[in-house]
Amino acid sequence: MKKITNKVLWTFAIGQLGWSMLSGIVSNWLVFFYMPEGSEIKLGQTYFITQGSIFLGLTVIGIITAIGRLFDAVTDPWIASKSDRSRHKDGRRIPFMRAIAVPFALVTVLIFVSPAGSFGSTPEGGGAWVNNGFLLVTLLLFYLFMTIYCTPYNALLPELGRDPKDRINVSTYISVTFFVGNAISYLVPNIAGIFRDSLGYANSFRVTIGILAAVAAVCMLVPVFGIKEKEYVDTTPSDTPAFASLAKTFRNREFRKFVASDIFYWVALTMFQTGLSFYITSLIGLDADKTFMLFAIMTVMSLVFYAPVNILAKKLGKKKLVMAAFIFFSMVFLFTAFAGKLGLPKMVNGVMIAVLASVPMAVLGILPQAIVADVAQADSIKTGESREGMFFAARTFAMKLGQALAMVLFTSIKGIGENGLGLRITAAAAAVLCLIGGLILGMYKEKEVTGVIAEDLNKEEE
Repeated sequence: MKKITNKVLWTFAIGQLGWSMLSGIVSNWLVFFYMPEGSEIKLGQTYFITQGSIFLGLTVIGIITAIGRLFDAVTDPWIASKSDRSRHKDGRRIPFMRAIAVPFALVTVLIFVSPAGSFGSTPEGGGAWVNNGFLLVTLLLFYLFMTIYCTPYNALLPELGRDPKDRINVSTYISVTFFVGNAISYLVPNIAGIFRDSLGYANSFRVTIGILAAVAAVCMLVPVFGIKEKEYVDTTPSDTPAFASLAKTFRNREFRKFVASDIFYWVALTMFQTGLSFYITSLIGLDADKTFMLFAIMTVMSLVFYAPVNILAKKLGKKKLVMAAFIFFSMVFLFTAFAGKLGLPKMVNGVMIAVLASVPMAVLGILPQAIVADVAQADSIKTGESREGMFFAARTFAMKLGQALAMVLFTSIKGIGENGLGLRITAAAAAVLCLIGGLILGMYKEKEVTGVIAEDLNKEEE
């Protein structure tokens, strides 16, 4: 098997640049587009789906996104099993990525298309339920296609990185492109502003998303045609059926601890990410086009910390750094809950949130993936069965359950009270949930996992 080079790592990482752009577009702008606040309506945005609470405080957008995430979570093990068991001549992972890259980009654009049109500036209208249904279908397809690309993609991480240090390097590369892709997704209102006068508010968003989706499709195809999987990966396909494999995965004690922690983290992070554009516009009082600038600051600052995180993780271990990041993030979320109330200038308030968040984002952008890869490899050594795809799918399964809960909580809490009270509660809740996640991770026995890997590597050298 060939040893991976920096060129191969960057080729692999560019795929993450593509899918993170698409994921960022939906995560950051779906609620913003379909549940506009007063400032967006003044710029010409109108309603496309049913607004307000329809049942026990739940909103249509909250229900639709939660259904999408739950559907996504269920499909993860199925796709992971298909990939783990694949005997395709080009490998177990690349063929899936190749087949779905373009459809994945296309359906991202369709999510923001409402076939029944808008219904003015009131929250009721006959065409709303047509648009509700179309949004549900396209969002389900989006999550399915993302799973088909991302689950095999993530499974390549432990296969390309053969030891814990290599995996930290791979995780660092893909974390860089993830942040860049997510940062580019925050450019949507900035680019849309170029087209707004000629196309209107909604269509300018759609054209912008179409442009970014095309770029994302090209990026996702780079590792597909740039990496010959079988030259770098030598694994035996698993014969275990999907849900039997999932059950085996969750029988791993250390993995269960990590996943429990991860669920709380993703509920917190998704609430924060979904609310970020609202925190900036409604709580701090900045224009929506400042979102990109603040996220760019956070991204650049995060990149500054990547090298120290990479070095410290190899010396101190991943667990300590991730726990510290959880605690730090909790403080950032709590600070955000008081945004606009501390007497700080608007831009200073926004920049402080971006800079403070950059530290835990650097840690959590790199290390959790590497932890999963460690657990997957240790399990493979113990059991003799290569189920890397299922470990990452199981992690994603739990993550998406957390994201589904976050969307229901955010869209329901957002409307509480007046003057942004609900938004402040979402940030405070995120702080508490992230802290709980850090405490649970404290039970993870990292030395036991890495010890299994080190012992196996020593046997190979002998």
